[in-house]
Amino acid sequence: MSEKHDIEIAIFITAPGEDEAARIARCLVEEKLAACVNIVRNIRSIYRWQGKIEDDTEVLMIVKSQKRLLDAVSARVGELHSYDVPEVIAIPITGGSEDYLNWLRASTGQ
Repeated sequence: MSEKHDIEIAIFITAPGEDEAARIARCLVEEKLAACVNIVRNIRSIYRWQGKIEDDTEVLMIVKSQKRLLDAVSARVGELHSYDVPEVIAIPITGGSEDYLNWLRASTGQ
């Protein structure tokens, strides 16, 4: 089981296309800010931006990391992302395969 301060998380980040998402994902994994990033193509996002309703096709990155790394992930995404305000939201992983969670911890420097 994880220490209280080392909670595993899933972070959701959208990007305008697969190439940008792959570039960000590779950087996060190389820098051990993430153990794994899944890239899901062709999501449809409807949102309000600068007073208008937008309807765009994007890709979704699902980043597996640890809560202690969230600020660093958010900062790095801000440096790499083309959006003015990139989506970076996290939810706790409340359970799962202990072997997988151990791998996640090891892959993020724990």
